[in-house]
Amino acid sequence: MMLHHPIDTNNPLVLASISPRRKAILKQIGIPFEPAGSMIEETLHKETQPADIACHIATQKVESIEHAYRNRWILGADTIVVIDTTIFGKPKNPGECRDMLFSLKGKTHEVITGFCIHDPGKKLVHSEAVMTKVKIKELSNTEIEAYINTGEPFGKAGAYAIQGIGSFMIEGINGSYTNVVGLPVFEVVNALVTCGGLTGFPLNFSLSSDKKSPLNQ
Repeated sequence: MMLHHPIDTNNPLVLASISPRRKAILKQIGIPFEPAGSMIEETLHKETQPADIACHIATQKVESIEHAYRNRWILGADTIVVIDTTIFGKPKNPGECRDMLFSLKGKTHEVITGFCIHDPGKKLVHSEAVMTKVKIKELSNTEIEAYINTGEPFGKAGAYAIQGIGSFMIEGINGSYTNVVGLPVFEVVNALVTCGGLTGFPLNFSLSSDKKSPLNQ
């Protein structure tokens, strides 16, 4: 079995994403990382299960950038919102935001993040999907329009941000909060430790000089 150098400050994890939410989560928990934007189009494929779709897109993100990062651990993730049989990605315009929020209001939906880890040998060593149930309050038309006007729904799966202004509409959640933000911390850390990307956790070296959590700013 080939042994690879674990993640540390001199060998940071490569995050196949430029998502501000995922970057904030990794910074908060002290995992050294380097963001790398993938160039794939996040289209919904014909896999039977939503979890398979999220994992498939996460893998595509890693594969699209791994040629540029030799001997590095790479993490890819993708988050989708599911209600009944409808899958929501990121809205592209106010009309799509409006349609998504009207569909979600007063109901419980699922947020699924698929993530995968490739080792420095470019081998897929872990793939997993994590699901959280989220209940949205009964939104009024005025609330929906006001929220769209903030600009926050754009670029967010399901057209809302649980860690931002959108928190006003969250009646309750069942499952991982960080999963809804975009990266399930418990599962990702556990997978990195199990696969050898991390020798243990929490890490022994100190965080950066900026101690303030991006999620709490």
